[in-house]
Amino acid sequence: MAVWQGRYYAVVAAVLHGRGASVLAELEGLISELEQLTGASRLLLLRARLFRAWVLIDEGRPAEAEVEAEAVLRTLTRTMYVTNVWELELSALVCMGDVLCALGRHEEAETIARGHLPRAEGHLAAGLHLLLLHSLSGQGRHEEALAESARQCPESHPGDTGAHELATAVALNGLGRHDDAREEAQQALTACERYLHPSHHRVAELRALVALITPA
Repeated sequence: MAVWQGRYYAVVAAVLHGRGASVLAELEGLISELEQLTGASRLLLLRARLFRAWVLIDEGRPAEAEVEAEAVLRTLTRTMYVTNVWELELSALVCMGDVLCALGRHEEAETIARGHLPRAEGHLAAGLHLLLLHSLSGQGRHEEALAESARQCPESHPGDTGAHELATAVALNGLGRHDDAREEAQQALTACERYLHPSHHRVAELRALVALITPA
């Protein structure tokens, strides 16, 4: 089990750093091997499948990511009565919300975020909070998104560097506050370039946003 855990954490670190595309084949190989195991390794398998879904979103394959996330949630529904997997369930819900945003189904994503934020803590609360910001801006409700972004941001994962600032910048830009949006986005881009891999999707999103709102 320790061997698979080591491989899992190495792949997850690469995904969070922004190198998901380069380790997708390795992640899928690990998933294939974990599917042959039983016991505690089944939870590791579900976590690995969630990260596969996040990589698929970043690769522009949200429909495949939706299938993966739904399968994880179905499995968790069948096993929750025998084990405490609420943290994994919340991770799966965050993943599903990200899928829905990628598919343009922002109202459904908002429902997930608002429905589960009250019971989330730490980085899971941060993930649901970001999901709420994305879902609101995706509906053009930038004023609400900006108000939510001003609330105290929960503890986030290092892999989320710049994510809150990006969501705030998107809301500011949507409200026509271009100077504020550019400043927020530039600060986030500086942080992302320092801590994340150059191929991380957030770096590309921030560069595109800065270019969009920078006067010619």
